[in-house]
Amino acid sequence: MARSDVFNIYQNKSNLKWIVLIAATVISLGSILYTNMLVGKLKEREKSFIRLYAKTLEFALDESVTINQDINFISEEIILQNNSMPMIILDSLGHVYGYKNIKVDSSQSKAEIEQKLQAMAAKMAREYKPIRIAPMNPVTGKPYLVQYLYYRHSNLLTQLIYYPYVQLSVIAIFGFIAYLAFSFSRTAEQNRVWVGMAKETAHQLGTPISSLMAWVEYLRADEKFTDSEILDELDKDIMKLQLITERFSSIGSVPVLREEDLVEVVQRVAGYLRTRLSDRIKIEVKTMHDKVLANINAPLFEWVVENICKNAVDAMQGEGQITIKIQEASDWRVFIDITDTGKGIPPGKLRQVFNPGYTTKKRGWGLGLALAKRIIENYHQGRIFVHSSEPGKGTTFRIVLKRPQARRHR
Repeated sequence: MARSDVFNIYQNKSNLKWIVLIAATVISLGSILYTNMLVGKLKEREKSFIRLYAKTLEFALDESVTINQDINFISEEIILQNNSMPMIILDSLGHVYGYKNIKVDSSQSKAEIEQKLQAMAAKMAREYKPIRIAPMNPVTGKPYLVQYLYYRHSNLLTQLIYYPYVQLSVIAIFGFIAYLAFSFSRTAEQNRVWVGMAKETAHQLGTPISSLMAWVEYLRADEKFTDSEILDELDKDIMKLQLITERFSSIGSVPVLREEDLVEVVQRVAGYLRTRLSDRIKIEVKTMHDKVLANINAPLFEWVVENICKNAVDAMQGEGQITIKIQEASDWRVFIDITDTGKGIPPGKLRQVFNPGYTTKKRGWGLGLALAKRIIENYHQGRIFVHSSEPGKGTTFRIVLKRPQARRHR
């Protein structure tokens, strides 16, 4: 399987998130719009019903109408059948004439109940304009009684209005829980892959390292190589391979953190790289203190610094300056800034540089920075991020670690 196929899911993760978010938004908006359409139709029906109710009251109170079976039918089938829409009737002076479908506290006085109903009527008026009820006097031709019917939509309609939001909230909570479960499952699977790959790599390196050690000892027995510097350099490389094997073996297990001098550790990494990089690559370590202490696992931390420096060399295309600056900060923290003079990182790629599979090299796997992030954040409880980057000028990676609070630099 090609590398691009293996890490395709990680590279397109951001696009997939946007697709899922847009689809969820469209579904949510569609559900809300459809429900609002139904609510609008029901509102119009309830308005028509309340107008009919008001006209019925006005008709029933009309002194010119004689009481007969029609009035009784209207009273029973229209007025008495309204058992869902809350309403209050006030006279022209604002006193409560009657109310329906509203629960009141019977322990309260009439004045308290009327005050409560008047407040409810004022609130109803903000939702719907009250309907005027004015039965006519047949003699004078003028209304002998003026009342106002205040109302709001029924509880069923209220429930329907909020139903899509409740439904979407439940779906969102369920989706969030499912996402967390999937995320934890995926993380656990990734951890197993990381650990398995690291352990197998360490195992595979063991045999050639042992063979190289035997060959170096064999060559030392030859008089031709007694004073040769080549064997010394081979010894250094074998020690480096052993260190790499130790690093891979540490992946998956809880590393032991010790109080180490960051200046010494970084200087050691810089010294090793200087002898193995081109003379056109300059590496400089800057610090205000001779010793800066931090709780680290030295082999793993060296690996992080090496990975960032090697990426910097690739970005500078074999020529440029790498500056490693170590500085103590507030809150018992220490910053390690690694700056190169390479081509920089495009703004749109800054969030992807630590994703597995992200690489600008044709034959790269894009695992170096992903491992670096894992080592710093999971094992050292620190942070690593792109502090600054400008295309054509260079990039600065910042590592943030905790310092021992018992003492500062010496």
